[in-house]
Amino acid sequence: MISVKQAEEIIFSQVINFGTEEIFYENASGRILAENILADRDLPPFDRSTVDGIAISSKSYEKGVRDFTIKAVQAAGEAPVSINEENDCVEIMTGAALHSSMDIVIRYEDIFINNNVASINIDVKKGQNIHLKGRDKKTGETLVEADHVITPSILGIAVSVGKTFLTVKRLPKIAIISTGDEMVSPETIPTPFQLRRSNGITIKSVLEKYRINADWLHWNDDFELIKKELSHCIDNYDVLLMSGGVSMGKFDYLPKACEELGIEKLFHKIKQRPGKPFWFGKSQNEKLVFAFPGNPVSVFMCLYRYFVPWLEKSLEIPETTQYAVLQNDINFPFSLQYFAQVKLSVNQSGQLIAESVNTNGSGDFSHLAETNAFIELPLEKNAFKKGEVYKIWKYNF
Repeated sequence: MISVKQAEEIIFSQVINFGTEEIFYENASGRILAENILADRDLPPFDRSTVDGIAISSKSYEKGVRDFTIKAVQAAGEAPVSINEENDCVEIMTGAALHSSMDIVIRYEDIFINNNVASINIDVKKGQNIHLKGRDKKTGETLVEADHVITPSILGIAVSVGKTFLTVKRLPKIAIISTGDEMVSPETIPTPFQLRRSNGITIKSVLEKYRINADWLHWNDDFELIKKELSHCIDNYDVLLMSGGVSMGKFDYLPKACEELGIEKLFHKIKQRPGKPFWFGKSQNEKLVFAFPGNPVSVFMCLYRYFVPWLEKSLEIPETTQYAVLQNDINFPFSLQYFAQVKLSVNQSGQLIAESVNTNGSGDFSHLAETNAFIELPLEKNAFKKGEVYKIWKYNF
């Protein structure tokens, strides 16, 4: 049995680069950007008005001109209108391009218009209310760096510079596999001694955040069936995420099936609770098997503590380690690293705080909806005090 740190190191040693692909921008939200997005022209591409009002020349204003004849009205998107006379001005709308003959824009609120003459009644200065060409970025400068999750704002930036196809990280092909004769489909009414399958949809829902559309399978407790289907999946998927069949019971066939198929065991069992029987291995064709215990909380914890960080490293998503201040004492009298379910909030000092909830073990999934993180309590201690700070693993966000 290995430590949590050792398990993490082994899993991270198997990080895989799945390459890249090019996709249409309408399908890119939530994917991982694999290229820098560059400005295809200066931003803004012209001197533009930031308000609705009139545009004048500072030279005329400095000469004492305060009443200006409106030469034209210019909307955004139209070619810029020039002025030639010192007492001319142009009515200009927000976002419209400003001709070089004018260098002051004055809001409607600060002028009076009568008989096509605009009168200024405030002090103004050269360059006011003008967004200068190239002020934000120059042609060829980076707007968004690679390795970011494509958010609505990033997508908006991309299409604004004509990136209708984006290079993104290719996603692994994943199968989610639950096992056990006692597990029936969610649509079925179980007997008093059966359970509905929930682990598969839980895992599938987590993967959808990364835009991974995983296949969801179920195998009954039949060794030859498991061995046959496992061989097929190893040939057709990059990663297998399994739940159940990895403990010490007579019907826990997965470790033996993996051994007979030549799938190398990289570890089996971690000094942790929940999720101690976790099995992890690699096939001869470099496919990975994450085999979690069957209890729902164990699956949930192992998924967020090990698989999600492995996936984010494989996709080169920047790591974001977080910590929280414990809000109540916890005693855990076992030589295992404990992952306690906690409710997170922020106190008046801006600190992230975590309050643990009492549960009835890894089969008690009823509290997962009201909590939103596991707090990782180290193996070396048995008593954890209010005010101490520990690493957290968020979910339900």
